[in-house]
Amino acid sequence: MVQIQTTIPKEIKMIIAVLQGAGHEAFLVGGCVRDLIRGTTPHDWDVTTNATPEQIIALFPKTFYENSYGTVGVVTCGEELGIPCVDESVKVVEVTPYRLEGEYSDNRHPDTVKWSQNIEDDLKRRDFTCNAIAYNPVTGEVVDPHDGRKDIENKVIRAVGHVDTRFQEDGLRLMRAIRLLAQLDFDLNPVTRESIEKNAHLLRNISMERIRDEFEKLIMTDFPMRGLILMHEIGLLQYVVPELEKGIGVEQNQAHRFDVWEHNLRTLQHAADRKWPLHVRLSAIFHDISKPETRRFSKEKHDFTFYGHDVVGGRVTREILERLKFPREMIEKVSMFVRWHMFFSDTEQITLSAVRRLITNVGKENIWDLIDLRICDRIGTGRPKEEPYRLRMYESMVEQALKDPISLKMLKTDGKRIMSVTRETPGPKIGFVLHALFDEVLENPEKNTEDYLDTRAKDLMKLSVEELKMLGTAGKKEMEEKNKEMVKEIRKQFKVKGPES
Repeated sequence: MVQIQTTIPKEIKMIIAVLQGAGHEAFLVGGCVRDLIRGTTPHDWDVTTNATPEQIIALFPKTFYENSYGTVGVVTCGEELGIPCVDESVKVVEVTPYRLEGEYSDNRHPDTVKWSQNIEDDLKRRDFTCNAIAYNPVTGEVVDPHDGRKDIENKVIRAVGHVDTRFQEDGLRLMRAIRLLAQLDFDLNPVTRESIEKNAHLLRNISMERIRDEFEKLIMTDFPMRGLILMHEIGLLQYVVPELEKGIGVEQNQAHRFDVWEHNLRTLQHAADRKWPLHVRLSAIFHDISKPETRRFSKEKHDFTFYGHDVVGGRVTREILERLKFPREMIEKVSMFVRWHMFFSDTEQITLSAVRRLITNVGKENIWDLIDLRICDRIGTGRPKEEPYRLRMYESMVEQALKDPISLKMLKTDGKRIMSVTRETPGPKIGFVLHALFDEVLENPEKNTEDYLDTRAKDLMKLSVEELKMLGTAGKKEMEEKNKEMVKEIRKQFKVKGPES
C-alpha cells in the first residue's frame, strides 16, 4: 500500500467510485501516478478500467467518444449537469479500457485494439516504466509489474519490455523519452539510450505536428538545455531542428565565452530558469541561429563579426517554425523577436526617437519581452550580471518612451475649439490661453472638462496679451518641470542617471 500525500480531486474520486460501484475495476494510470509517487501535483488525470466504452458511457450523464482507441471523455461539471465548474474543477476526465494492441505498421498507431480484463495487459503496452504504474486511490493498491517505482526512486527513464519494440511502435517515443528526462531531471537507462540512438531514423515517419508538440513541451521544461544536448548526442536533433547543430564549434568574438551552439542553449536555459513563456524561450534558442552563415573575420577588429545575423536569423527562424507547423501568430512573434534582438546600442548615442522606432517595430505589448530576451542573451555569453548599467539605461528609456509626455494634448480642448468658443482669430493669445488652462488642470485635474475649459477660455481671453503671456509662460514652465520630474523618477526606478530628454 502506497501513501499518497497530494490531494486527489473529488471529480476523479467520483469517477472511480462510480466505476467500482458498478462492479468494474478502476485505477489511476500513467503520468498522474508517476507525479503522485514523486510528491508533485499532476496536471492531467487518466483513469483506466476493465469496463468497455459502452459500459463507461452508460454510467455517466455526459460523455463523448470520438476515437477508435476506447478513450471516453467524461464531463464532470457544467450547466448541462447542474454542477458549477470552479477553478479547481477537472472538467473532463479521460477513461480508457484496459487494452491489448496489435502491430504498429506505421510506427505510430496500433493496427488493432482489443479490450482486456487484465490491468497488466494494459500496463505492458505503455512507453516507460515510470508511466506504467496503476494506483487505486480507494484501496491504496499499486500495480507495478515493471518496477516503475524503483526507476522513479533512481530517477531513470527506462522503456517497458522489449526496448526496440516500444520505439518501433511509436517513433515519437524517442523524443518523449528526452522530454521526460528534461521535465523530471532524470537520466536515461543505458539500454534505452542505445535503442534511441539506433532507432533515431524513425522520426522520419512522424508528422511534423506531433514532433512540434513534443519539441514545444521540451522547450517548456525546467531543463531544456540538457534535453537538446542529449538530442544532439544521440542523433535526434538532426530530424527536428538541424539548423541548431550548425553552431557547434563556431567560435565567436571576444564578448562570448561559448561557441554559437552553447550560447544559444544557455540563452534558452536562462529563459527557462526565469519561467518565461514559450515565445521568449523559442526566441532565445533561435536568436543567433544564423551566426554560422554570417560569420566573417575582420582584419581591422582582429575578431569575428556577424553583421546581419539578426535579419537573416529572422527569416531562417520563420522557415523553421513554418516547417514545424507552429501557429501563425507564434511564427510572426518569434521571427520578429529574432529580427530585432540586436536593439542594444551605445547609451551615449541612443535617442528617445530611436527607442520609439523600436517600440513601433515590435509593438508596445512586446517590448518588455524583447528586453527579457536581451537579458537571456547577455547571460548566455557567460556574463554573471543580469542587468548591467547600460541595459538599465535602455530600460529606463523604454519606460520613458511608453509614457505619454505631459503636454497640451492632455487637455480636453485645443486651439481650434478655443477660437470657436471665443470667436478669437489665430494669434499668440491662443497659445497663451492653452498654457494657462494647462497650468490650472495640472493643479486640479477635475477641471479638465470641455464645459469648464470653454467657460474659462472666454474669461482668459478678456485679459491683455501681457497678462496672458505671464500666465501662459508659467503654465509652459510648469509643464516642462513636470516632464523633468517624471523622467527623474524613471531614472531613479532603474538606478541610472540622465539624460533627462
